Amino acid sequence: MNTNATVLNAKPFFFVAALAACAVLSGPVQADDHEVTVKISVKAADLDLNQPAGAREVYRRLQLAARTACGNGNRVDLQPPTSFAGCYEKALGDAVGSAHRPQLTIVYLATHTSRDAATYGIEVPARMAAE
Repeated sequence: MNTNATVLNAKPFFFVAALAACAVLSGPVQADDHEVTVKISVKAADLDLNQPAGAREVYRRLQLAARTACGNGNRVDLQPPTSFAGCYEKALGDAVGSAHRPQLTIVYLATHTSRDAATYGIEVPARMAAE
């Protein structure tokens, strides 16, 4: 029996998500009296963000990228921002919010509140917000 079914390839989405994470995980850092933007690419194309394990791994990668971007950006000539914690939370929250992936939101909410999520534009399903 032959059937016609449309199959969407997920790789372009993951590439877009990685680009969005890269754009969001760019933090301003001081370098000799001027502001520098640090951009870090986060690879997600090799993972299935619809699965909890894939979402956890992307979240771990986003955390590492946020730590680097909000630190010295892997450059000796940059000073970290005045508030590492503020930069880190913004970078991480913005990256999760830009991905619009429910499993990634679940991972984020394991360590953050719904209010934190709202601050960074992370859409929390109503059933999760009530918990």
